[in-house]
Amino acid sequence: MVAIIEKRDLRDFDWLTTILAISIAGFGVWQIHNALPHESIWTKQIVGIGIALFAFVLIVFSDYRRIIDIAPFFYGFGLLLLALVLTPLGVEVNGQQAWLKLPVIGQFQPSEFAKIPTVLMLARYFGQKKGGALTIRETLIGAAILAGPVGLIMLEPDAGQAITYFPMLAAALFLSGIKIRYVILATVTAALLIPAAWIVGVKTGKIKTYQQERINAIIDPESVDPRGYGYHTVQSVITVGKGGLSGIQGDSQTSQSVLKFLPEPQTDFIFAVTAENTGFIGCISLLLAYALLLSRMIAGAREANERPATLAIMCFATAMVFQIFMNVGMALGVLPVIGVPLPLMSAGLSALLTTFCAIGFVVSIRMRRFVN
Repeated sequence: MVAIIEKRDLRDFDWLTTILAISIAGFGVWQIHNALPHESIWTKQIVGIGIALFAFVLIVFSDYRRIIDIAPFFYGFGLLLLALVLTPLGVEVNGQQAWLKLPVIGQFQPSEFAKIPTVLMLARYFGQKKGGALTIRETLIGAAILAGPVGLIMLEPDAGQAITYFPMLAAALFLSGIKIRYVILATVTAALLIPAAWIVGVKTGKIKTYQQERINAIIDPESVDPRGYGYHTVQSVITVGKGGLSGIQGDSQTSQSVLKFLPEPQTDFIFAVTAENTGFIGCISLLLAYALLLSRMIAGAREANERPATLAIMCFATAMVFQIFMNVGMALGVLPVIGVPLPLMSAGLSALLTTFCAIGFVVSIRMRRFVN
């Protein structure tokens, strides 16, 4: 085993992807410290990186094909964890029962972890297809695979997390050859159902007042109370603008996050903290690092010698792109605040562990691209 590991370390191990992921995570620790320098969250994040790297190494030096083969087991385990959240074992935070309390680890968010088995299940199912366009039955089965975790997450309720699952299915369907008429049908259906669901949700109270106001803060910012439901968006935009070209240069006395004006600076608005402390230059550098990391993931998908491997990588990459887009949009005030973390940057073991596991699969697949 040692000889095999050493051989792959020297020849096939994807050091650039690994270093990029660790560098972004390390940069995130710095920004978490900048956001809350007098709290221990940044030290917990370092411990989280250590745990995530351990899981990363385990996945890298495991045969991804065997893991995909037993994807139904992992998928069932993920659904079980999501179901346990809805029992008395679940922990409620900010009106959402989305966490489990675990010994030693502490609070764990199964909706983050369940992304891994969901992607593996999608890759296993669609990877068996030999060719040709998807049939309606195959498309519906793919949708059913996604419906399991999404349905349980909506019961928490956590619409923000549920939304992050759909790009994974979209990538799997697109790469598997979905017919264009199905895409048009789905687009038209969504265009009709979303406004109808909004109206029904508002009238029945299923869409809470704060959720309505967060969307109104984007559509009509002038009409929203900046001290009420529009507070998050207003303070984030102020924080981003304060950074200027190169940031506040460590001046914590004027920091929006340190002075407690910016809510949740270590998670939802970590990009705003980055903008404040490193300015436009730092934000562009971070986005370029993400772009390089994603390009390495896509290259791994192109080099993979098996269809399930390609699908798995592209599902992970698409989900990451979507989360980056949503989180940055939230920070800039152009998208509603729905609690989507910034990959590798936001504080929290669940999201960090999930992202490193996903990148571990990418590196594992690239290591075995020359193996028959």
